Amino acid sequence: MSDTIKDEIKNFSEIAMARSGKQYLKISLHAIKNFAINHNLKIGEVEILALENGIVPERYQRNVGTIGINGQVRLLKSKIVIIGLGGLGGIVLELLARMGIGNIVVVDGDVFEESNLNRQLLCRENNLGLSKTEAAFERVKNINQGIEVDAHFTPIKEENVGEIIDRVDVVIDALDNIPSRFLVEKGAKKMGIPLIHGAVAGFTGQVLTIFPEDKGLQGIYGSKDNLPDSGIETGLGTPGIIPAMVGSWQAQEAVKIILKKGGLLRNRLLYIDGEKGTVEIINLNRKNRKGG
Repeated sequence: MSDTIKDEIKNFSEIAMARSGKQYLKISLHAIKNFAINHNLKIGEVEILALENGIVPERYQRNVGTIGINGQVRLLKSKIVIIGLGGLGGIVLELLARMGIGNIVVVDGDVFEESNLNRQLLCRENNLGLSKTEAAFERVKNINQGIEVDAHFTPIKEENVGEIIDRVDVVIDALDNIPSRFLVEKGAKKMGIPLIHGAVAGFTGQVLTIFPEDKGLQGIYGSKDNLPDSGIETGLGTPGIIPAMVGSWQAQEAVKIILKKGGLLRNRLLYIDGEKGTVEIINLNRKNRKGG
């Protein structure tokens, strides 16, 4: 990108005062859109250009206070796939879009039904029957037009998992059945991509971050050869509160992976029991040693 464009973007910025009393340069969404049109650039490209020149897009000002300018650039340059757009996936999508993940791939082969209204953020009375991927695309574009969204209206299967997760930084497992979880884990491990698993049942939920070398889902469910098609959520149901908690934690793990910052839930299963009001960390390595 030419030095002229880099210099010109400074003319679109203005001086602002942070809550700390420190001055900084900011740029409004309106100015970003105008600059993008004038220079035939994407909104996300302008946001990255601004940040790399010390100018903070106003929408990310509260992010930058925590993760810094370089951290926000990392998020904008990252790519995450969310597989499953139900109770978990809708929450993860919402939070990652607001954080500024620059490229999001969404995958689901279902349409909305009335039974989704209790817990699925993307589901509304006026979009029943709409594909979840279409709703996800619209939601992201209404939140952040700078994000590139790639929507796949299809169930995840062995024939497409490799293509879908190719060249992403993180895979989010927001699925509702165990065989598909193992399928996605196999694909992520094969391609060397971190996977963030989330599951809910009743007032309980769990989160686990899995890197290619980790034991992963087998440490929770046992051998994939002796698994039921569905988990206990089929019988216990899924009220809306726990999916929001688990999805939020999955989003947090994804951000930490991109930023290379903070402790991850690797080989440590986060288990939430909302009814008891407890949160536990289960050391899967310790459990495995005991069992062996």
